[in-house]
Amino acid sequence: MDTTDLDLELQRMRSGLPYNAHTPAMYAYRDEVKKKLHRLNVTEYHTEKMPEVLRSLFPNSAADFYVEPPFYCDYGEGIYAAEGVFINFGAVILDGAKVTIGKKTLIAPGVHIYTAQHPLDADERAVWENCLPVTIGERCWIGGHVTICPGVTIGDRCVIGAGAVVVNDIPDDSLAVGNPAKVIRKLNQKKNVTK
Repeated sequence: MDTTDLDLELQRMRSGLPYNAHTPAMYAYRDEVKKKLHRLNVTEYHTEKMPEVLRSLFPNSAADFYVEPPFYCDYGEGIYAAEGVFINFGAVILDGAKVTIGKKTLIAPGVHIYTAQHPLDADERAVWENCLPVTIGERCWIGGHVTICPGVTIGDRCVIGAGAVVVNDIPDDSLAVGNPAKVIRKLNQKKNVTK
């Protein structure tokens, strides 16, 4: 594997610049990740080796970060999950850019989080892509089959309703639903109670 080529493309990818995901070095790097995913999803799921596989795949996440297999990602090292994060069955995270998940956030089955973008021009798309980071705040609940698009920030204590497609930022303490996801009400507001 040409580490110079790999380092250059990874640096460009993580910086949000156009990069070539189709070099032999990038393919080889993702193949190594696929071997770890196979261990997580098939080989080691019911063994005492699962924590070791999780640490290998997610070196930048908290020790108690838990993923329920099957799970799919591009790199693993781009996922920064804090303490108490739980991801249920069938999640997909394309982590070319950093994906930050705040403490005690729960992610339902089938959620997809994308950082990768592709040019609209077909000739450019044949070679280039770029990535934008995704941030999910603390103590959120991301409902089943939600899709979170590149560059989105979801604030703390939010609930994203099942099947929503999140294309814009969602402020703290919001319930957002639909396609595209829209905030339909505020959550966690203290009510003034007079006695």
